[in-house]
Amino acid sequence: MSASGGTKAIVAALAANAAIAVAKFVAFLFSGSSSMLAESVHSVADSGNQALLLVGGKRAQRQATPQHPFGYGRERYIYAFLVSIVLFSVGGLFAIYEGYEKIKHPHELKHWYWPVGVLVFAIIAETFSFRTAIKESNAVRGKRSWKEFVRHAKAPELPVVLLEDLGALVGLILALGGVGMALLTGDSVWDGIGTLCIGVLLILIAVVLAFETKSLLLGEAAGAEETRKIEAVVVDGDTVTRVIHMRTLHLGPEELLVAAKIAVRHDDTAAEVAAAINAAESRIREAVPIARVIYLEPDIYSEAESAKGADAEATPGGPIRTEH
Repeated sequence: MSASGGTKAIVAALAANAAIAVAKFVAFLFSGSSSMLAESVHSVADSGNQALLLVGGKRAQRQATPQHPFGYGRERYIYAFLVSIVLFSVGGLFAIYEGYEKIKHPHELKHWYWPVGVLVFAIIAETFSFRTAIKESNAVRGKRSWKEFVRHAKAPELPVVLLEDLGALVGLILALGGVGMALLTGDSVWDGIGTLCIGVLLILIAVVLAFETKSLLLGEAAGAEETRKIEAVVVDGDTVTRVIHMRTLHLGPEELLVAAKIAVRHDDTAAEVAAAINAAESRIREAVPIARVIYLEPDIYSEAESAKGADAEATPGGPIRTEH
């Protein structure tokens, strides 16, 4: 996995969640707190999710084969999507079930200092993990806002870890609030309410992750900045006079396919056109290093043909629609 895949953030989150999961489960055994049980399962699920991200990053590095000529870069998207499923089913649904059972059949908390102490420790550990994820993300997000970064990042690992760590911190605060209210009021129903809130939170985060990774799995185009760079360097003003139309597709976070029909002069020889295409490919790779697969088709530009718009029969999915 490349540096932009956030391996450091994933490993930090995995180490923190593994230690926290053990501590939470011990606290549950001593106290009987449903919030602690839900948080134990949450941390186990998070640990499994980080392991999935590492496996996906490793498998994505495999070389292309005749059966998969564009490589395995999208495996990172598949494993990120699996993370959202695990977070939804193992984390969210279990917490909602456990919270409902605790509200329906409340029982007194025992040895309250165990869950409180473990939750404080977990908040400190998760804060360090979250800080690492933020630091790693700041190195690649540029001037984008956090919302834009999560929505438009092509490498899924950092947004996944960020949302998981954020959810973990909020979940820990909810668990601490539930346990605290149960101790203050003497009513352990509050413990169940805290558990229920944790479940709803995890499901919301899982839904956001599922929608974002689904878009990556379907295949996203290059970002606006990369597209502008490609269009700017393709035209040399000599042999290549304009880009008639272009399609880009992420084969993986750091692998971009570029397919374009370019206009050449009608009196250029085949050798001149071939040389111009080779030169354009070199300029594209220099301007956008992740452009690994490039197909340039020469054509003679016609204003009449251009005015007809995209050919629905020739373009997969029909004409491109601009979303606002």
